[in-house]
Amino acid sequence: MSSEKKFKHFQETDKLAELGGGEERIKKQHAAGRKTARERLFDLLDPSTFAEIDKFVTHRSTDFDMDKQKFLGDGVVTGYGKIDGRLVYVFAQDFTVFGGSLSRANADKIVKIMDLAMKMGAPVIGLNDSGGARIQEGVESLGGYADIFYRNVMSSGVIPQISAILGPCAGGAVYSPAITDFIMMVKDTSYMFVTGPDVIKTVTHEEVTKDELGGAMTHNSKSGVAHMMAENDEQAMMMLRELMSFLPSNNMEDPPIKVCTDSIHREDDNLDTIVPDDPNKPYDMQEIIISIVDDKHFFEIQPYYAKNIIVGFARLGGKPVGIVANQPAVLAGVLDIDSSIKAARFVRFCDAFNIPLITFEDVPGFLPGTTQEFGGIIKHGAKLLYAFAEATVPKLTVITRKAYGGAYDVMSSKHIGADMNFAFPTAEIAVMGPEGAVNIIYRNKLSETEREKAIEDYRLTFASPYKAAALGFIDEIIRPRDTRKKLIQALEMTRTKSKVNPAKKHGNIPL
Repeated sequence: MSSEKKFKHFQETDKLAELGGGEERIKKQHAAGRKTARERLFDLLDPSTFAEIDKFVTHRSTDFDMDKQKFLGDGVVTGYGKIDGRLVYVFAQDFTVFGGSLSRANADKIVKIMDLAMKMGAPVIGLNDSGGARIQEGVESLGGYADIFYRNVMSSGVIPQISAILGPCAGGAVYSPAITDFIMMVKDTSYMFVTGPDVIKTVTHEEVTKDELGGAMTHNSKSGVAHMMAENDEQAMMMLRELMSFLPSNNMEDPPIKVCTDSIHREDDNLDTIVPDDPNKPYDMQEIIISIVDDKHFFEIQPYYAKNIIVGFARLGGKPVGIVANQPAVLAGVLDIDSSIKAARFVRFCDAFNIPLITFEDVPGFLPGTTQEFGGIIKHGAKLLYAFAEATVPKLTVITRKAYGGAYDVMSSKHIGADMNFAFPTAEIAVMGPEGAVNIIYRNKLSETEREKAIEDYRLTFASPYKAAALGFIDEIIRPRDTRKKLIQALEMTRTKSKVNPAKKHGNIPL
């Protein structure tokens, strides 16, 4: 064969590989409101940076006449590219080929990408759109899943791993995304579940739709399995690009610093009056966060789940930070099972990837009740305590109002290793609220007038930041308007922080 014919054959084969399951199936994918694997990668990566690997791989199965049905690439597009000029490894399942089902050959492609990512110290982004294991291959495809799971676990805390669910993700397929750091889902077109509606109906006789069972809103608001939600595939890719801008490439690097054009001395007078005089009146902690961070831009994680706590990324003086904040506008900012788990996982992620932690605290305690106690609030609340205590990154805490009881300890207090603890003059740091404390101390022995005076005395003596500041538990009482400047100053001061926990295989976090 002449060189000309060889080149022509290559071009034709290359074009065929890029068509995946063919024009008809591509049209069906578009009709369902979903983009193809290649279109998604085009949106995700910097222009002209995608380098494909294993484009011509095909499956090796011969059962059920599978040897007569072969598609180049075998249902997954793999390779590497750049996001904001930084190397990332990607795989995108192609639903137009055997419903994106996982074959042994297909798994080998993903495994190759994950191994390269670990060697080079670069993130992995998986775009999931798959019907699950390829049934015709039996245990071979199951083995492929397990090989991927194993690498997910070995990569955890070493390189960022991000999953986007852009179609179906069912059965064993859900466990790879579950181990990764963040899961993105798309409204109306993506879903995740271990067993589908038909199996559930057979086994438990429950009637449930795919969307109710495992849709984007279910996992973003009810189960907490997912962390972000997009309106469509395109927005999902843009959100992933934005998320990546806060993260380092691996655990040995610092997160990317951007030039800060927002004055570090910027003050906001509204902060001085944002905390109400009435300790039982709610306010929105988001307003404090947005006022303080660079360009008033806050990238929230899990905004629909456990809304009594806020977590997300922002920048201060150009440096990425992870923010954990009680939300007094929801359940008075109380800590419960869901909020403890949500915050603990976020804290551990930030610590693994050298992202400083800023905590905004207004917490009246842990949520009382049999539901919480039977659900294991002791164990789950301990996760957040464990996560903050274990974290060795710079930790800064701002108490805006209530810091009561054990919840004060848990929310990155000085006692569990916070580097700088600030308090607004409105802060109340005590074992409990003044009314409850007086009721317990005096046991109804006071007249109404005496009781009111005792409450006021307790409030002045204990429910203020001055007692804690006198003991050195609070480093500085600050004017709220100065919060931005104080935090940036403290971040700069802790930039060279070096702390190593005792040598061990790993701790035993209360799971």
